[in-house]
Amino acid sequence: MLSPKSAETVRATLPAVAAAIGEITPLFYEKLFAAHPELLRDLFNRGNQANGSQRQALAGSIATFARHLIEHPESRPDTMLARIAHKHASLGVREDQYPVVRRHLFAAIAEVLGDGATDDVIQAWDEVYWLMAHALTAIEKRLHSQAGGPDGAVWRRYRVASRFQETDEVATFVLRPDDSEPVPPSRPGQYLSVQVPLPDGARQIRQYSLSGWPDGGLQFSVKRVSGGPSGDPAGEVSTHLHEHVHVGGTLWASAPFGEVVWDDGTGPLLLASAGIGCTPMIGMLSYLATAGSPRRVIVAHADRTPHSHPFRTDLRQLIDKLPDATCEVWYEEPGSGDGPRDGAPTDAAAPHSGLMDLTRTEIPAGTTAYLCGPVPFMKAVRTQLLASGVAAAAIHYEVFGPDLGL
Repeated sequence: MLSPKSAETVRATLPAVAAAIGEITPLFYEKLFAAHPELLRDLFNRGNQANGSQRQALAGSIATFARHLIEHPESRPDTMLARIAHKHASLGVREDQYPVVRRHLFAAIAEVLGDGATDDVIQAWDEVYWLMAHALTAIEKRLHSQAGGPDGAVWRRYRVASRFQETDEVATFVLRPDDSEPVPPSRPGQYLSVQVPLPDGARQIRQYSLSGWPDGGLQFSVKRVSGGPSGDPAGEVSTHLHEHVHVGGTLWASAPFGEVVWDDGTGPLLLASAGIGCTPMIGMLSYLATAGSPRRVIVAHADRTPHSHPFRTDLRQLIDKLPDATCEVWYEEPGSGDGPRDGAPTDAAAPHSGLMDLTRTEIPAGTTAYLCGPVPFMKAVRTQLLASGVAAAAIHYEVFGPDLGL
């Protein structure tokens, strides 16, 4: 916990720091990448840096942690810390990088706050930083140990054993180790990091949810990110994977990480997704089907069209293998396209038109819900679930990219 003096200083300066953090974070990244260009080239997501989402996530995490320290001094924001630590572990963030971040972050704080950055203020916020850093490194070391690798040594070479085109935009890759060692342990809902070489020499990293459980391998699925009409650039890594990675090729990937996994209970489950957010849900369903789970399972998915819906056929097959599972699907344009490849139906019931609406779905008491998709989608579905009586603590979510919170 914070020392009494630092707690008083942080409480008094939190509004000012929070108001200035929009200036502090871009200046921090500017200083960090000027001194360490290799971090932007090989560690940080260049797309998220360009659109500012990574900066917002950093600002939000620091402010949230500081606020928690002064409002709940006897506890820690464990959910936030676990989410960040799993991301760091999957990227190979090392303990010796925290002092580097601290140096450039506090240089930015001092420059933006000017005369307000007194010795007492810097000392108090330094205490906040190291409490957060030490908490994260402790979790990250434990995660690396569980994954079977030393601190920061997460990368391993895999060979692409098979590849499937789910839709025009989504491809599935099955990896098997390029050595004789077994695949690392994993749990439904987790993701792995994939590192690819790009033409300019960068080795960019992205996280992809496990979408299946092949024997002796790891399976993930990738949606190709195309350039948007507003000038958004195409996805560097997704484009490389779609165009250049084929059966027989190799990829460097991390062990699976991620804290959004279910317990092995017996209560009802609700899996709600939109677009490519279906990948962790398909992975969970595959695991349930393999185990022959008798649990009540409600699957809800929203997509643009039937043709753009990944794993549409797999969804039907997995639902059929579970004795107490049902599925509802919403399409914004239900008449567009005939569905992927074989046109197999997703469910006996006709799909709904428009956006997902769970207010008319009968949700059993004690349901645990898992959400994945765009943040606006998850906000809307979370609101619907709360109104239906699902406990806030029973609603879990996975975010692709920096976690800006719900």
